Amino acid sequence: MAEIEIKTAPADFRFPTTNQTRHCFTRYVEYHRCVNAKGEETADCEKFAKYYRSLCPAEWVDKWNEQRENGTFPGPL
Repeated sequence: MAEIEIKTAPADFRFPTTNQTRHCFTRYVEYHRCVNAKGEETADCEKFAKYYRSLCPAEWVDKWNEQRENGTFPGPL
């Protein structure tokens, strides 16, 4: 049986506190900026997807995805 390795986003000096809300949001925005610049199928963006998925609660991601679809997302994409 293959061993599964579980990782989270690496430490980021921009977010030194234990509250990772801003870190989560920033990684989500970075992922979508990458996809917008390089396309959906680009492997370069996958690291950002892994980071935000490990940091962000699913409810937040669902809400942000809905906001992006509606054109009401508050972040700089």
